[in-house]
Amino acid sequence: MTTEQTGPEAADGTRAADKAGQGVVTAFGQSLKTLRLRAGMDREELGRRLGYSASTIASFEQGRRIPPPRAIDCADDELGADKLLVVWKEQVEKAQYPAFFQGMAQLEKQAIELLVYDTHVVNGLLQTEEYMRALLAMRRPSLDQETIEQRVAARMGRQDIFDRRPTPLLSFVMDESVLRHRYGGREVIRGQLEHLLLLGQRGNVELQVMPTDCEDNAGVNGPFTVITRKDGKKYLYVEALNTSTLATDPAQTVLAAARYGIIRSQALSPRESLAFIEKLLGEL
Repeated sequence: MTTEQTGPEAADGTRAADKAGQGVVTAFGQSLKTLRLRAGMDREELGRRLGYSASTIASFEQGRRIPPPRAIDCADDELGADKLLVVWKEQVEKAQYPAFFQGMAQLEKQAIELLVYDTHVVNGLLQTEEYMRALLAMRRPSLDQETIEQRVAARMGRQDIFDRRPTPLLSFVMDESVLRHRYGGREVIRGQLEHLLLLGQRGNVELQVMPTDCEDNAGVNGPFTVITRKDGKKYLYVEALNTSTLATDPAQTVLAAARYGIIRSQALSPRESLAFIEKLLGEL
């Protein structure tokens, strides 16, 4: 059995993980600057070649902003770095996530199936950029703008899972209340509902709604995700208030998957759920 926890209960570990992540970003930035100077290139020129402003290149070099993987690959090529920057890519990518989510982010990349039950907000894999920004802006204590930009970029990057080959099976059940919250305002929610309708048309995605008038709900204990990896191993991920638990004990993972099956049977069918979302969209 393996259970990992990060968050307030393991504050020292979380702070250490966050500090280590920042150290990686800072070290990468110093390497980028050194290689840029060695190539005799100023920030404006490198930015032009990569498609960024000089100020963004400065943010990369100073460790205030985390570059996406594509930017690292391009910078390595443009600066003739011979993979000296590319070797940082995996560590830099990991550092863009909060410490409590880093394990889950890595598992998503290896998943052949995700079973997701949500009760508070639309799952990050399903969120529009506007919805993301609305949620992050509501965080207390407030997040600085650089952190918000990093979190948005990281969350958008996770959504590559929908186009990955081989295609993973993705199932999402969400409480009706998730869809009724107007976080960010009417236009943000309108865009989010429209996005859900589009995702629900994908062959590898099932979206279901648990209506509030449902008399039975096996998910009353809260949200959770069951991940099945390529090797068949299952994981149970539970998150609350910046605290996460990632369990591999079969007694927990198998029961969670079975519970999800019951939740799925109690919710509206995928076809009924899309019709329900269309109805909510029409009410805005």
